[in-house]
Amino acid sequence: MEKVLLSVAPVSAADNDVEPRRVAADVLDCVKAGAGMVHLHVRDRKGRLTDDLTDFRETLRLIRAKSDVVIEASTGGISGLDIRQRCAPLSLPEVECASLNVGSVNLGDAVYVNTPADVEFCAGEILRTGKTPDIEVFEIGMIASALKLCEKLPFTKPLLFSIVLGHRGAAPPIIEALTVLRSFIPQDMLWGITHYGRQSNDLIAAAVAMGASVVRVGFEDSAVLDCGCSAASNAPIIERFAGLLRALGKEPMSPAEARALLRI
Repeated sequence: MEKVLLSVAPVSAADNDVEPRRVAADVLDCVKAGAGMVHLHVRDRKGRLTDDLTDFRETLRLIRAKSDVVIEASTGGISGLDIRQRCAPLSLPEVECASLNVGSVNLGDAVYVNTPADVEFCAGEILRTGKTPDIEVFEIGMIASALKLCEKLPFTKPLLFSIVLGHRGAAPPIIEALTVLRSFIPQDMLWGITHYGRQSNDLIAAAVAMGASVVRVGFEDSAVLDCGCSAASNAPIIERFAGLLRALGKEPMSPAEARALLRI
């Protein structure tokens, strides 16, 4: 049976209580529900992005003590951190994957700045530390930029492109945008879907039907269940999407299967 990787991004940018034990417990419940990967930013206990790895390291320790879930660290997010600070989590051995942001874009009222020099530095650090890149794309031009970058750097293929839809100022969460962005990703590459601000499951269901290998959900992008209510934790969201996959004749990947898919 065909399988799809469910990735959980459990912490909202608005969360001001990011306590390692609480985050780790939520992640472990998500793994039981079908998540094969977790996507985490480095935050302090007030939820602010930071390069201080103290709480992040403790969160990973608690997760790894009870699960082999694939751990992905973000090198992004809108903050005052420079690119070296954003790459701080790449030094940790528990981190297996890392987001690679390949261009600047308006996100709401802010500008998410990723200069060409910063992109190359981050890509080089991902390679140097032996992590697997997850290339986040918000617009068509980012796909072209990523492909040119990957011609220069010896990344292991196939690469994963994560299509991010729904941020105000970037590509809208509509099937036409999904179709166009998907068409720019080479057929021999992997791709996934993230729907920021999701109010229904329709777009993600369409992406799965179109061949998405990875689905990212969780509080970072939306706390909504398809019944229109908000989930109290991330596990019910993962349970709902595991059920959606099964309704489409697919199954969630295990962490081991995720590592095989991503060549970790």
